[in-house]
Amino acid sequence: MSEIKGEEEQMGESLDRLTENLQKMEELSKRMVAAMGARAPGDAGLEAPGQDFYMKAGIAYLNEMMTNPAKLMEHQVQYWGKTLTHFLEAQQELAKGHLAAPDDETPEDRRFANPMWRTHPYFNFIKQQYLISSAAIEQAVEGLDALEARDKQRVEFFAKQMIDLFSPTNYLATNPDALERAVETDGQSLVDGMENLVRDIEANQGLLLPTLADPDAFTVGENIGTAEGEVIFRNKMMELIQYTPTTEKVHKTPLIIFPPWINKFYIMDLKPQNSLIRWIVDQGYTLFVVSWKNPDQSYADVGLGDYIEHGYLEAIRVAKEITGEKTVNAIGYCIAGTTLSLTLALMKARGDKSVKSATFFTTLTDFSDQGEFTVFLEDDFVDAIERQVKDEGILDSYYMSKTFSFLRANDLVYGPAVRSYMMGEAPPAFDLLYWNGDSTNLPGKMAIEYLRDLCQGNALADGGFELLGETLRLQDVTIPVCAIACETDHIAAWKDSFRGVAQMGSKDKTFILSESGHIAGIVNPPSKKKYGHYTNVHVTGEPEAWLDTAEKQDGSWWPRWEAWLKKRSGTQIAARQPGKAGYESLSKAPGTYVLAKTNA
Repeated sequence: MSEIKGEEEQMGESLDRLTENLQKMEELSKRMVAAMGARAPGDAGLEAPGQDFYMKAGIAYLNEMMTNPAKLMEHQVQYWGKTLTHFLEAQQELAKGHLAAPDDETPEDRRFANPMWRTHPYFNFIKQQYLISSAAIEQAVEGLDALEARDKQRVEFFAKQMIDLFSPTNYLATNPDALERAVETDGQSLVDGMENLVRDIEANQGLLLPTLADPDAFTVGENIGTAEGEVIFRNKMMELIQYTPTTEKVHKTPLIIFPPWINKFYIMDLKPQNSLIRWIVDQGYTLFVVSWKNPDQSYADVGLGDYIEHGYLEAIRVAKEITGEKTVNAIGYCIAGTTLSLTLALMKARGDKSVKSATFFTTLTDFSDQGEFTVFLEDDFVDAIERQVKDEGILDSYYMSKTFSFLRANDLVYGPAVRSYMMGEAPPAFDLLYWNGDSTNLPGKMAIEYLRDLCQGNALADGGFELLGETLRLQDVTIPVCAIACETDHIAAWKDSFRGVAQMGSKDKTFILSESGHIAGIVNPPSKKKYGHYTNVHVTGEPEAWLDTAEKQDGSWWPRWEAWLKKRSGTQIAARQPGKAGYESLSKAPGTYVLAKTNA
């Protein structure tokens, strides 16, 4: 009797906790409604393609129906057959009195890692029906032969977005992990999840984008971005950091890194073990790194010309004055590499020989094929961005973060959302994801110049880009260049990067293809012994042919690149300490500009 009474008391306590948690969820729901009400009216063009996109897709489908009805009927019958067959198999198992799923030969999918997706009849039925329907949608889209290639690519992308959205893992009633967690915690996981959801909506002024990393786990300058150095120059565009040497001798020619201003520079200095900045300094170089200003509405009229004049050329001038050298070596990462190529073409036109060699990390200069970004570079989206920056003066970081995230929706949107909002888990303390969420705005004028003239118009590689009184062309980049691209990069596809380098006018070209993606392929220290790379001395022709005859090398590309750089960096001299030569320290690294928050 006492055991029964004890169980009844436990059940009563559990029900009390559940009731209490349901009340908390009701209160949180009110907060969520209030937070969503704070959302400012937005341009619909930033949320979805224009009506002409749907019209083209609809007409293409109707055309298939009219010209090839047998093919569509075959697809439909196949879909019906697979759906009905699986339904009957599930029914047969239940008719035998088995609370089990039929045989499941579906491929492995980490979304469906819980064993119940294979063994439980309810969850298995939902999963298999979802996969059958997904395959049918993909087959239907693949058969739209009347669409032009770019339009078909967009239809395929947005169809995939819908397929990913409707995965049963994204909904509480059809997610066994979330349901088990809710039962185990008497609903506390749902309360925690609702709190996470409300927090994210409030943090984004009514918009929703999952927080990927614990925002309180890192402080820039304390446990990430800690390489020693001094801010020795500052203007409205950037702070210039000179890093403290760690060797007695350094190469005469200084090195400047221009990071992308879409995110912040400390991706190259997350922690000592994988810091590219620390590694370069340890190899004996006088290193300068630009930290860009995170722009607000007052920067609306700042364009690419301002980044070049007050960023690139000023940083080069200051580095030359401090070191007493006539030349520097330069690195540009992503969009900063694109702008470095513009800068080099401008310097060629002006007769300025201040840059001895240039290195490009994951850089696009030929935009004839924009890869996965093609879907966002049609007029419907770019027109909406142009309207938005005209009203606000900047391209808000939210839109860039959202775009990058939905290129990898399952990894950067739905997976984190499930863990945070349905499982009630706190975001992980992950430095890379923290950096990814530390976003920046883009000046309105610069954003439109980049999207219209470089991406859509491909002006740098095709005809010339008019800027600062000159016509800048890719073939005007004539100094020695080394480009590092990444094999699975979904932002700057390596083949497109290769095509741009192949068109540069330099007679001294090196191209290195690193394994992995846009970040991991670059931040790949030798100590990890993780990703390898490909090399081929002939940087001509088509990228596929280059790769076919390339040699696979084990380990990081860093030492190979440094050997290339060393040959172009002069003799060894006594190490230079920052804060001298009339450029006294303004603050310790990582400086002040990097600390500015978008939503501060």
